[in-house]
Amino acid sequence: MREMLGIAPDFAITRTSLLGRIALREAVQMAVLTKIGNRRVAFVSGTTVGGMEKSEQFYRDFLENDKRNEYIALHDCGACTEMIAKDFPGRISFQTTISTACSSAANAAILGAGLLKTGRADIVIAGGTECLSKFHLDGFNTLMILDSQPCRPFDKNRQGLNLGEGAAYVVMEMADGAAARQAKPLCRLSGYANRCDAFHQTASSPEGEGAYLAMMAALQDAGLQPVDIDYVNAHGTGTPNNDESEGHAMMRVFGNRMPWVSSTKGFTGHTTSAAGGVENVISILALTRGFVPANLNFSEKIDSLDFTPTTEVKTHVNLNHILTNSFGFGGNDSSCIFSKIS
Repeated sequence: MREMLGIAPDFAITRTSLLGRIALREAVQMAVLTKIGNRRVAFVSGTTVGGMEKSEQFYRDFLENDKRNEYIALHDCGACTEMIAKDFPGRISFQTTISTACSSAANAAILGAGLLKTGRADIVIAGGTECLSKFHLDGFNTLMILDSQPCRPFDKNRQGLNLGEGAAYVVMEMADGAAARQAKPLCRLSGYANRCDAFHQTASSPEGEGAYLAMMAALQDAGLQPVDIDYVNAHGTGTPNNDESEGHAMMRVFGNRMPWVSSTKGFTGHTTSAAGGVENVISILALTRGFVPANLNFSEKIDSLDFTPTTEVKTHVNLNHILTNSFGFGGNDSSCIFSKIS
């Protein structure tokens, strides 16, 4: 990654920041943000691991010598956001970090939308970045929700998640601002919501109360009915708790008119704090290119659920509204709806 970014081998930077810089450059290039004049740009990035992988790597150096002390300052989440923001080819007027575990990047998009609506920013770059770390791996292993085999979201015999890493950002602005700089928007973020069921430190409630409230509030914000949603990009971690809880929440929302549903974590792994950003991008690609991603590794329906996920890629389909879910520890549940521009 250093070679891709032209960064010297001895320059102090974390893997989380490297991933974020690559994604930021792609977003800037695609959105043509090289000529923005005096427009106010905000950068909102979600992460939880931050620079922890370097802290683990150089822990003994911190104790025994001063050779790696520059990485101490790069440990926290905010420092990673700053390191990514420094690569932006212009001035960032506002930047902040969201750290709500696996809903972080989705909440970054929600905060970004608020900044635009309240006139505090003209352009917002929002998403998340997360690298793998030993702490990361050991934490999920302690919870006994890791699967040594490929994860099987919404499958009766699911055993847990596969950890992944990655970064993704979307560029958001109001329609008149995009038109003024002759930018072609891909879609609308038509609705969004964050709710919390506060059921347990790590587990979701059996009936999926937080997930249900987040989806319903996002629908209300978008002025849509459940029947209007064509596809749900589910949080779908492959853990026994999440998939059943989220499944019940979707049944409560959609009843007997369930849209296409799939979890894309079989492709990416669970990128934790970056998941909302990665899956927002996947949802936007699905919307603009007319396809529904497959739910990998599914073989048998969960007994208590009355639907099955989409197991094969659907192509050449007309999608108007996609709902994507991102749920974090503590029941911090977020839903975003992306809609086709008419």
